[in-house]
Amino acid sequence: MASRDGPMVAGTDGTDFVHRETVASHYQISWPLKKKVSEVVLNKGRLRKCVFSHLLLALLMVVKMVPDFLDRLDIFVLEIEELEVPQPLKWEYVWLVGSLASFLGLMAIRKNRVLLLQIYFGLINLFSTVPILLAAMIYFSEFLKYCSEEEPAGLQLWQGYPVAVLWYSFIMIAMQVHIFTLIFAWKLILAWKNRGATKKGQ
Repeated sequence: MASRDGPMVAGTDGTDFVHRETVASHYQISWPLKKKVSEVVLNKGRLRKCVFSHLLLALLMVVKMVPDFLDRLDIFVLEIEELEVPQPLKWEYVWLVGSLASFLGLMAIRKNRVLLLQIYFGLINLFSTVPILLAAMIYFSEFLKYCSEEEPAGLQLWQGYPVAVLWYSFIMIAMQVHIFTLIFAWKLILAWKNRGATKKGQ
């Protein structure tokens, strides 16, 4: 366009700038769609943080189970044996195996695959949340005794600390991680399903 007092382009009086500066409708993104996209990005970031938190807890569990792994491999390390770490229970193995589903979750996030995310959702429910709930039931009586009695007797100790209290510290953190993981994964599943339904409708 020319300036206000300058020459005008031939064939126009300068009033058609509205039409020339308007973005084509198929390139425009409505506000609700922008909001949905931003929510998906936000939930993906939150879920990714939950997955990495799960992996950090799994690393902690691996460290706890190192003495048992060495015993099974018939490897003797005096310093580790002197720690007298309690033997792992079955729920610990199940939970640790379930943490491998975290890699499936990361793949689902990276590839935006709703099927992978649904499988991940089911695995976390079955192999992470359920074992943690079972652990809470196993140590509940000792934990309650420690909290309710001034001088509780008959508690299992490790390095002078009640095992039930140590496990409940782990359980509380793990349960929060799993709950938020399921929430954010479910939100993503619904968002991706709605996006697929919208595409089919078009």
